[in-house]
Amino acid sequence: MAEVLVYVDHVDGAVRKPTLELLTIARRIGEPVAVHLGPGAEAAAKVLGEHGATRVLAADAPEFADYLVVPKVDALEAAAKAVGPAAVLVPSSAEGKEIAARLALRLGSGIITDAVDVEAGADGPVATQSAFAAAFSTRSTVRKGAPVITVKPNAAPVEAAPAAGAVEPLEVSFGELATGTKVVSRTPRQSTGRPELTEAAIVVSGGRGVNGAENFSVIEALADSLGAAVGASRAAVDAGWYPHSNQVGQTGKSVSPQLYIANGISGAIQHRAGMQTSKTIVAVNKDAEAPIFDLVDYGVVGDLFNVVPQLTEEVKARKG
Repeated sequence: MAEVLVYVDHVDGAVRKPTLELLTIARRIGEPVAVHLGPGAEAAAKVLGEHGATRVLAADAPEFADYLVVPKVDALEAAAKAVGPAAVLVPSSAEGKEIAARLALRLGSGIITDAVDVEAGADGPVATQSAFAAAFSTRSTVRKGAPVITVKPNAAPVEAAPAAGAVEPLEVSFGELATGTKVVSRTPRQSTGRPELTEAAIVVSGGRGVNGAENFSVIEALADSLGAAVGASRAAVDAGWYPHSNQVGQTGKSVSPQLYIANGISGAIQHRAGMQTSKTIVAVNKDAEAPIFDLVDYGVVGDLFNVVPQLTEEVKARKG
């Protein structure tokens, strides 16, 4: 069976959930081979092996931390040339998409971004994408070279599938461009204790109907009761009620959770473009004619300040 390269997104060896989802997808089209760059390969290999990685190609060098993107592309190119994969799967983050685009160019192959599903096909892997603000679904294949595919978080379940996960060294030669953009400082992100927005299984968002930064505590309380991330519409962000890093939409972040709860959000196309691929969508809005209700699986016409606190208390009661 052909091998499939999976780029490992991790923090010092702690593997992030989207990578484990990629391993599930990789098993549909071949044998997963993980590519781990930076420290912590031995610790990561245990988790990667438990989720299907037959091998873990590992390389550690200061270039991966000191410079942006290109050293990682150099390493993935070396892995692709050594393995000859049927496909290369990369998490669909901002950095992941840049890495994927540069890699596809170097390999002379095609790229598919923001896939929400990947499956085996007669002519190679077939990727499903949501196009035009998720109004259409497309199925695509790459006709030249090994496809490089970036996959959105929550596109597949995390499934255990024990494999060897043997660590093997990856020899990497860095090109002249590798040291072009140097990282000169880092500022740690302040932790909220909530999951990362783009990776969360549940997202609770607030919009113009929240009517003020001080009222976002209602949204946060529901999110915390569900173990969810907090999102915000562009209107709420532009008004200064919530940080831009939490904006969901075409000019913010694209999310695809198992459950999306929109509170006081009208459902403008800009917002829908960022959350329309969510598996189950619930909306709370006073306006029965709000466009968001055309999209939802479940809708509540009512004042969010009455509905959301009741929902929060019910969730807490059922959790015991």
